[in-house]
Amino acid sequence: MRGTYTVLHLRTMNKDSRIYVAGHRGMVGSAIWRLLEQEGYSNLKGSNSTELDLRDQTAVQRFFENEKPEFVFLAAAKVGGIQANNTYRADFLYDNLAIEMNVIKAAHDFNVLKLLFLGSSCIYPRDASQPMKEEALLTGPLESTNEPYAIAKIAGIKLCEAFRDQYRRNFISAMPTNLYGPNDNYDLHNSHVLPALLRKFHEAKESKSDSVEVWGSGAPLREFLHVDDLASASLFLMKNYNERQFINVGSGKEVSIRDLVQLVQKIVGFSGEVKWNTEKPDGTPRKLMDNSRINQLGWRAMIDLETGIRAVYQEYDNQETLLRGV
Repeated sequence: MRGTYTVLHLRTMNKDSRIYVAGHRGMVGSAIWRLLEQEGYSNLKGSNSTELDLRDQTAVQRFFENEKPEFVFLAAAKVGGIQANNTYRADFLYDNLAIEMNVIKAAHDFNVLKLLFLGSSCIYPRDASQPMKEEALLTGPLESTNEPYAIAKIAGIKLCEAFRDQYRRNFISAMPTNLYGPNDNYDLHNSHVLPALLRKFHEAKESKSDSVEVWGSGAPLREFLHVDDLASASLFLMKNYNERQFINVGSGKEVSIRDLVQLVQKIVGFSGEVKWNTEKPDGTPRKLMDNSRINQLGWRAMIDLETGIRAVYQEYDNQETLLRGV
């Protein structure tokens, strides 16, 4: 059945369609929301965490019953960097499972026409062949430091596939690479590598420190994607993609952590020394997505890394200036 599967009742998302962006206050969700507004979609639905706890099944069911969304972008998630993933393992697994389970089930129960679930490149085995093709899923052990988060995201993919297989729901999944952009999290204890580096170097420059400590060896290779590019891909897929197979979304370009650190140092303007703490974990040695599927469909990332980081740092610097009352 999987090989010849056809989804019934495909519908196009129109400018006045009822669209729910789950997680619309986060980095990913807010980027999708901004793009939808720019493109003229006028019937957007959202709720912050104080209004709707997506871990609460009854509350989520009530929200879907009241709002009756026709299309759903599932961008809500509990996210963090290596330290947060490794420290709060139960929270990352439970919270993300609950969010996915509740939103996807409600989308089924209330006849959502199409749902896009956004996962993560961490779903792939730690030692997957590079660049990582979609077919590499479940072919080897995961990176141990973020295994709970990865398992939750894999479960989200499988939920979408299962509702498609059993009920013919048009639920699709996309796996973005490492993201950065406006509304990122700059907390040094639970942020991802790029915002953490921006904050570290900025604070070192402001305090006139002689050095900055960076975790690991600098050897790992990473791919980065501006969140506005992910928003573009998300809208593209919602409009053009209806397949069971989840799909990678990335820039197709990789950089070593060492080179990334040098780029951030240059953009921020920090002239001190970088000290590498090699007792801290590197994480996965290399993570480059194979983006050939989405590229062949006609989508490509447009924002190069240096341009994107400069824009993000300008926003961060402006926010810090406002907080200082300068």
